[in-house]
Amino acid sequence: MSVRTHRTQQERSEQTREALLDATIDCLVELGYARTTVQEICARAGVSRGAQQHHFTTKTELMTAALEHLFARLIREVRGLAAALPPGRARVTRGIDLLWQAYSGTLSTAAVELWVAARTDAELREALQPVDRALGHATLELYREAAGELPEAEVETLMLLSVNLVRGLALDAMIGGGAERRERLLDEWKATVLDRYAASSSSPSSSET
Repeated sequence: MSVRTHRTQQERSEQTREALLDATIDCLVELGYARTTVQEICARAGVSRGAQQHHFTTKTELMTAALEHLFARLIREVRGLAAALPPGRARVTRGIDLLWQAYSGTLSTAAVELWVAARTDAELREALQPVDRALGHATLELYREAAGELPEAEVETLMLLSVNLVRGLALDAMIGGGAERRERLLDEWKATVLDRYAASSSSPSSSET
């Protein structure tokens, strides 16, 4: 029985694309947007400029696809971890920890670099907006899964507040904010969310069928 050792054209194309996306994220994190060039990305990915242009015709397209690639990977990881969350109050508090895990680190650094650049780059800003909305929708779905019987409007409000809190904390960490302060603020937010959950579950409307 023969064993196939050669990659198909589609496999080679997919690996080239993924190498470019991973190299783009690495450059954004290590060098920042201003010093990230397509030439540097290609060098790190081991890809020629011609091959790069076959996949992404502009730098904006490459940057946006890289962020989308990172979002998708993190959402898959968080979904896997969320599936094992315990029921009840622990599910709520651990869910906030997972949200911090997803929105901090590499994701936060790369996203901040691109959003700061997008402030004065209309093409980049327009390209990033649907990617950011898609991440918000995916995060909302995770919140719905953890929320139980909470009203839809309440779930969305808590999700948006949580996302903006962890984004702010991630930025604070980038400029030297301490871990102790971050943990204190996250603990305060967990307590607030648990209070909201308790209030919603005990309200008359929550028991109506």
